[in-house]
Amino acid sequence: MDNVPYAVQTTFPLLFMLVPALGALLSCRHRSPGRPAAEIWQRWWAVGALGVGSLWITLSFLAAPKGMADAIGFARSPFQFEIAFANLGLAVLGFRGASASPRERLTSGLAAAAFLWGAAIGHVYQWFANGDHAAGNTGGILANDVLVPAVMIALAVRDVRRAGSGRSHAVRPAA
Repeated sequence: MDNVPYAVQTTFPLLFMLVPALGALLSCRHRSPGRPAAEIWQRWWAVGALGVGSLWITLSFLAAPKGMADAIGFARSPFQFEIAFANLGLAVLGFRGASASPRERLTSGLAAAAFLWGAAIGHVYQWFANGDHAAGNTGGILANDVLVPAVMIALAVRDVRRAGSGRSHAVRPAA
């Protein structure tokens, strides 16, 4: 990763928020009457920002652990394997969001927040305590760690409230 410019490394993770946002905008322009825009945004965000973004991190940690360690500013560690599979769990939750109910997407957002906000706190701590300004510690990844679950939770809460008032798709009880 040494030959990839710092600006590219630090901004690349932002694509995992930008692409779903553009997809949702375009999909909302062509949505059928009665289909809530918030639902479209939730599905795009869950699959694109959480699902694809987390799968990318999973594959990166498994396929290029040294490059990922360098990008974060850490020494290589067996802990990276665990980070890969924690992200795989988030990817599964994100992909499930394509057909999940609003309450399920809220739960996925909360689960993502538990891991990603903890990671964000770690990034900020390393930044200030140890001067770690590596591309994988600050910048785009830090923004992703904070914003992906926050947006997911906000959209899901809105849809759950709408469902509670009877203006959204009915939530089917579990069998």
